[in-house]
Amino acid sequence: EEIRFKMLPEDKVCKYCGVSYLILHEFKAMEEKVKAMEKEMKFYQGSVEREKRLQEKIKSLSQDLEQYKTDNKSKTERLEYVFLFYHLFS
Repeated sequence: EEIRFKMLPEDKVCKYCGVSYLILHEFKAMEEKVKAMEKEMKFYQGSVEREKRLQEKIKSLSQDLEQYKTDNKSKTERLEYVFLFYHLFS
């Protein structure tokens, strides 16, 4: 309010470029907000990439687990057959 009413118009603008100090102040504040938002976006972009890599790793581990289960079942069946054969002929 003091700036608006008590200052002379020539004291409210930059003598070099003619831009209002209030506008300049708002512009600088917006620049800082944009910088902060860009930093936050980089963080989230990295999060998305990390999540994508983790999803791929989970998929790979799930496939490995299914393969191990299949291998284990096959080996268990062979062992059961061997034990059955052993008991029948011993």
